[in-house]
Amino acid sequence: MKGKKIIELKQERATLTNSIRAIMEDFEGKEMLAEKKEEMGKMEARFDEINNSIIVEEKQLARERTIGEQQNNEQAPDKGRLTEAQAAFKDYITSGSKQAYEVYNALSQDNPTQAGYLVPPEQFVNELIKELADNTFMRQKARVLPPLKGAQSLGYPTRTAAMSSFAWGTEIAAPTADATLAYGKREFKPNAATSEILISKTLIRNLSNSDALIRTEIAEEVAKNLETAYMTGSGAGQPLGLFTASVDGIPAARDVSTGNTITEIKFDGLIEAKFAVKEKYQAGCEWIFNPEAIKLLTKLKDSDGQYIWQNSVVLGTPDMLLGKPVNSSEYAPHVFTTGLYVGIYGNLQNYWIVDSLAMEIQALFELYARTNQVDYITRVETDGAPIQQLAFSRVKLA
Repeated sequence: MKGKKIIELKQERATLTNSIRAIMEDFEGKEMLAEKKEEMGKMEARFDEINNSIIVEEKQLARERTIGEQQNNEQAPDKGRLTEAQAAFKDYITSGSKQAYEVYNALSQDNPTQAGYLVPPEQFVNELIKELADNTFMRQKARVLPPLKGAQSLGYPTRTAAMSSFAWGTEIAAPTADATLAYGKREFKPNAATSEILISKTLIRNLSNSDALIRTEIAEEVAKNLETAYMTGSGAGQPLGLFTASVDGIPAARDVSTGNTITEIKFDGLIEAKFAVKEKYQAGCEWIFNPEAIKLLTKLKDSDGQYIWQNSVVLGTPDMLLGKPVNSSEYAPHVFTTGLYVGIYGNLQNYWIVDSLAMEIQALFELYARTNQVDYITRVETDGAPIQQLAFSRVKLA
């Protein structure tokens, strides 16, 4: 492998450097013997030769890496072929090979952090992000922005107050200055979160695509915590949830309790919540409820005694409530008592999600050796928040 060759060249270069330094220190302040001068001259020539070889090999690897990434991005017919860095990474996470670890270190564009963590190839992270979308409806319906590289952040200006100076008058009338239009700024900065999974060594050994299994298991574990954060996250070191009242997301002013009782959602309360959202956002609006709330909603009737819940009879088509799709999430609030949230109505495209490619993974092959398992610890970075409060209204009990 070319990566191994580079490692060997660098190790030889380091040895030569130490040897040259030792000779110089031995003869510091005095005349160097002729044989030592000859010996050091040969070492210096070999050092230059190795150094040039390393430069040439690294440039070629950079070219091959670029070509490989372009082929992956363009979904080329031979996309199943891995770049050398990807192959080394796969070898490491599936076998724990020290050699593979060293090779990946040499080939990776990112420097690995201490304590055995590695930065996975960009393709691995992108595929993980795609699999996360399959595990949480929020990532399918919200606006997921292109992943950020490194520890970057994304600032988004938000309108906190509308303009009110528009007025009819003659064209020579003095203009009225606006004193209400205001903008704030919300910053999306992917926050770090860790997950830990255990997978059987036998299963890993017997699967040809074991790296895909590892990625899928990581995605499933991470998705559970992400959906919880998208629902009820505090926004401090984690995503800001839909059900968290905040001036940086959906403030308490968007809560609707009119029509509900202190323990029940009522038909009138749902009507109030639906029409609390402005008309321009209505086209893409949907409901989110916990399954416990949905069980109660399926029993609700309108003033004519007709059930308001419309069960879907077509595969892939959601149930409907007041003409709008319903999403079920076990992570949405479900305690039915006075003053608590029990649902939300809104346009989920106005919830933004920002991921980072700065992911790290560590494979511990010995920690669970007695149970024949490998422990994978993963660190991902992501953030999310509502960006337009007027696109939402929360269903609240009286």
